[in-house]
Amino acid sequence: MTKIIGIFPQQVKERLEAGEKMNIIDVRENHEVAAGKIPSAKHIRLSDIPHRINEIDPNIETVIVCRSGGRSARACQFLILQGYTKVKNMIGGMSAWTGRTE
Repeated sequence: MTKIIGIFPQQVKERLEAGEKMNIIDVRENHEVAAGKIPSAKHIRLSDIPHRINEIDPNIETVIVCRSGGRSARACQFLILQGYTKVKNMIGGMSAWTGRTE
């Protein structure tokens, strides 16, 4: 199993506030995202990642988010196996997010 790199929610929040360019992919289910997501995040359910992989730019750092970190780790693993090298798992997921949501 390939090592998945983690990133803390606070780091993501600070980097977004600083205007850094990164993809944020929220892999939760529709009803979870309806309760709120990180404003710049793109919603692609975990089960849809293989079919929508072309929407994830491999050249830009991508942070994968779910509720607590489990599904996002699976998405990271899948992307790494597809050759992606710039993916990170947001540790603790949205349960640990303290920034704005939409």
